[in-house]
Amino acid sequence: MITPDFLIRIPAILLALTLHELSHALTAYKLGDPTARDQGRLTLNPLAHLDILGTIMLLTGLFGWAKPVPVNPYNLRNPKRDLMLISIAGPLSNIIQALCCGFIIRAIMAFAPTAAAALQETPLIRYLLLFFILAFWINSGLAFFNLLPLYPLDGSKILAWFLPDKYVEGYMRATRYAMPIIFGLVIIGAFTKINILPTILDPLFRPFMYVMKFAAFGDGNAFF
Repeated sequence: MITPDFLIRIPAILLALTLHELSHALTAYKLGDPTARDQGRLTLNPLAHLDILGTIMLLTGLFGWAKPVPVNPYNLRNPKRDLMLISIAGPLSNIIQALCCGFIIRAIMAFAPTAAAALQETPLIRYLLLFFILAFWINSGLAFFNLLPLYPLDGSKILAWFLPDKYVEGYMRATRYAMPIIFGLVIIGAFTKINILPTILDPLFRPFMYVMKFAAFGDGNAFF
């Protein structure tokens, strides 16, 4: 059954993914690589960025992905540093979006004594609040997932910048099976209800969300 929450989730996901990938493409272009621009990725059109499986994952959970932005390191002035900057631009865009959503939620809540009261307001206010709550969680989840230091996620290129050059190739090779393992754990969880992946990531996700909530709401244990 399609619920209002599900319908509201769709534009929140499209915006989060689009700005994430656009941030990658724009940063690469500013650093001297026109590859993404030439392939039509410097756009706010979500159809240019969506990956079907990654979008479905976001519709059903708190992490997912879009089509990777193509980058030619030979066009970059300082490839190792610039790849780190290009990689961090995507998660950073999601963190900024999440914080903006948090500030808007606080503004809406300022006119209601409790969260429950706010959700009982007129349909427009209720759906706006739900949109920004969902967008806060979606963007926070996207930022967290993409910052994991596992190839080919953004976090792997960010961590690579801090590693001595002689260790980078071995590190990328050692983590290349991470994504198939994650998919496997998601499938196991879907069919068996054994939440292995959330259990593994929870010790990292909880403090990350505490910081996000504290930055957005001034309270790491906020209801949202």
